[in-house]
Amino acid sequence: MYAKIYNLKFVSPTDAKVASSYFAEHLAKFIRPCNMQSINISLGPCGSLSITAKFDGSLDLKNFESKTKPVFDDIKKSFNYMQTNFSGVYVFSFEAESSATEITIN
Repeated sequence: MYAKIYNLKFVSPTDAKVASSYFAEHLAKFIRPCNMQSINISLGPCGSLSITAKFDGSLDLKNFESKTKPVFDDIKKSFNYMQTNFSGVYVFSFEAESSATEITIN
């Protein structure tokens, strides 16, 4: 499993909140076209924002990088922030099932 991780540090927490909504709306459009397995957008204290997208193959990851460049360019025009990003390979990942599996008898 491959991943693209973006870490953004905005000047103000309000800017990060607005940008997180923008990213959620615009990056969700690439779930199917880029064969994303998952995408997570996390908002942290003091204006930090993290975006993690998972892919089964490296070609899907490269496709995502090229297709989403305009989204990141648009944010650069609107806000001041510092960005670091990297591509990686998942070594370990665990997520508990998010649906309840218990049955309640009345």
